[in-house]
Amino acid sequence: MSSLGFLIPLPLDAKPRHCAQHQSFVSDPDCILALFQEQHDSRKLKPMIDSAVIKHKTTTKSVLDLKNLYDNGNLNLEPGFQRQSVWTIRDRESLIDSVLRNYPLPAIMLYKRQKDGNLVFDVIDGKQRLESIFMFMGTMRGRFSTRTHLPGAESPESVNWNQLKRKNLQPNVTGYEIPVIEVDGSIGDIINVFVRINSTGKALTGQEKRHARYYNSPFLKAAARLATRFERYFLDNGIFSAGQLARMKHVEFVCELMLSLVQGDVLNKKTALDRVMDTKSFDGRQLTKASRMVVSTLNRVKLMFPLLKTTRFRQVTDFYSLAVLVGKFEQERLILTDARLNRFAWDMLKIFSTRVDEVRELQRKAKGARPDQEIYRDYLLTVSQMTDDVAQRRNREKILRGLLGSLFARKDSQRGFTAEQRRVLWNKIGTPQCVTCSCKLTWEDFTIDHIDPHSKGGLSRLENAALMCRKHNSKKGNRRL
Repeated sequence: MSSLGFLIPLPLDAKPRHCAQHQSFVSDPDCILALFQEQHDSRKLKPMIDSAVIKHKTTTKSVLDLKNLYDNGNLNLEPGFQRQSVWTIRDRESLIDSVLRNYPLPAIMLYKRQKDGNLVFDVIDGKQRLESIFMFMGTMRGRFSTRTHLPGAESPESVNWNQLKRKNLQPNVTGYEIPVIEVDGSIGDIINVFVRINSTGKALTGQEKRHARYYNSPFLKAAARLATRFERYFLDNGIFSAGQLARMKHVEFVCELMLSLVQGDVLNKKTALDRVMDTKSFDGRQLTKASRMVVSTLNRVKLMFPLLKTTRFRQVTDFYSLAVLVGKFEQERLILTDARLNRFAWDMLKIFSTRVDEVRELQRKAKGARPDQEIYRDYLLTVSQMTDDVAQRRNREKILRGLLGSLFARKDSQRGFTAEQRRVLWNKIGTPQCVTCSCKLTWEDFTIDHIDPHSKGGLSRLENAALMCRKHNSKKGNRRL
């Protein structure tokens, strides 16, 4: 008996074989957010306490019936609340082997609704079973073969769909009857059903539950777009595996980073993310700001620490703290003024990472840290227990700020030169001319630029100012004069 109050066969989807490096994941944010927008508004789910709210009936449909529904656009495998596929090819092969041996399969669950006068069935449970069957038949991309024991054969053999048709055995698949539970109810109750039946076996991650409940959230959509943009970076540096991307862990991380950068502090993710998506507390202007800050922060981390995958900071817990700190440095107008300091920051982070790992090895061997290793031991404590707690995150950030902060200089809050500075500089020079080409300048066409670029810490002061013609000023960029 399920928590819904009626019998539900154990979903085959619930226990696929484990695959830590699942190689098939959706990278298009529109697929990540296969939205229901044309029909439903996002709203907070209410507890399902009235059993009469949900209506259901049990029937059967043949594979051919389901294929025809799919071909005609009446079977939707990607409703907005669905998660991405996490089955391996081995899981799919086992499913087809079961069908060909006529083993019984658990029921699939469909949400019946109307769209433009036509009936549409959204798949609540059984998406990956149907995908596997359609892929094997060639209805969906991703054909594969399976090893099975066909009727009349002396031993198991590997067969694909075309070989099955040549043997006139395709009715073993198309005629296979699958139990179907058709469910009626409000979209909120349907999503509650989805979350509950996916809470065992290969259970939904926290982000998959958020995606189901808040799939129409502008905040979540923005995070998904950013997560897709940096997907390759996350993979190449080992921050997330392909399997974790399929489970939307990178979207969860970007959600955290967006919120942390906007509020200017680390957060306790267990409560903050649901709250911000549920209350619509982010308007369009804040979303634009948060997105811009995330892009700037991650690009800066990429530039400062080019081989992050070789350090412990590829781990999500460490990477989050490093990224938030770099984002804060940017908001505080702190910069590395030259490439030498950037290399030094990278070297210091590598050394720090190595020494933290050395202390971890000592602990594994039941040996204590030496007095000169105390800072590394303290950092290790913050990543060993209650790692998402706000206090632990603040302690991590404090240690990293102490490590890197002294290398940064504060950018001058005055971006350009004032009218008074322009007049003083002009009148102090006997024969105004361009410092680059020596052409004579007039009051109408002269410009002033920083000798040490403002973007690299140069101050907007007269001793750091030079007269230039417009042509060479525009060519100079952020190079030093």
